[in-house]
Amino acid sequence: MVEQQSDADIDRVFHALADATRRDIVRRTLVTEQSVTQLAAAYAMSFAAVSKHIAVLAEARLITKRAEGRVRLVRADPAALARAQELLRSYEDLWRGRIDRLDALLAQSDAPASTPPTEP
Repeated sequence: MVEQQSDADIDRVFHALADATRRDIVRRTLVTEQSVTQLAAAYAMSFAAVSKHIAVLAEARLITKRAEGRVRLVRADPAALARAQELLRSYEDLWRGRIDRLDALLAQSDAPASTPPTEP
């Protein structure tokens, strides 16, 4: 069962995942917690740009940030990704059901019409 999320929450998640850099940040931080500095070094963009990507992911609650001294550590939240996956699965189930009903209707219209009994 899909946990009830507001439309705004859902929009934030899919907006965050729409960007390749943010998806890569999620992928990297699923494997291991990384500092913002480590993440920034992996991309050909400014530290500020990477920080903005991280802020978008944090706002969507796809990652968590924590401070360890002066270092900011980032880790992906597998539960948040599971919720997004479950939401997509619910849409898939909805559309599969609609396609199955359409297939059934088309099969009915393709079936030969039964001929009425002839009178002797």
